[in-house]
Amino acid sequence: MTPTSKFACVTSAAVSLGFLALSGLHAQGTASAPAYVVNEVDVTDQAGFATYAKRQGELIDKFGGRFLARGGKAEAVAGTPLPHRITIYLFDSLAKAQAWHDAPEQAELAAIRDKASNFRSFIVEGCSACKPPAS
Repeated sequence: MTPTSKFACVTSAAVSLGFLALSGLHAQGTASAPAYVVNEVDVTDQAGFATYAKRQGELIDKFGGRFLARGGKAEAVAGTPLPHRITIYLFDSLAKAQAWHDAPEQAELAAIRDKASNFRSFIVEGCSACKPPAS
């Protein structure tokens, strides 16, 4: 192999490795961020809400979500008093959380929920690579 062809092979390999490394970094940067559903609940009918919670838990599972908090002890550290119950669940992406929210079963579950509680809910997109602001 001539020195010129060796140089061409080494250069080609280096360019290929650089391309693969950049592709990997780009893929990491575009990974979808998780999505969190946060619910603030004041239960007014325990039995009715228990029915809602069981069925909603099954639906969350069906769409790949998982609970992070489900009515455990919560403590206010600032602002207005907390509702009696807080739930937080996680989906892999905003698209998956939206698919869960748009499921046909939600209309029936919302009717059960609204009869059994005062409820506020929102979806917030997490960050895939959060870092504190530079100082």
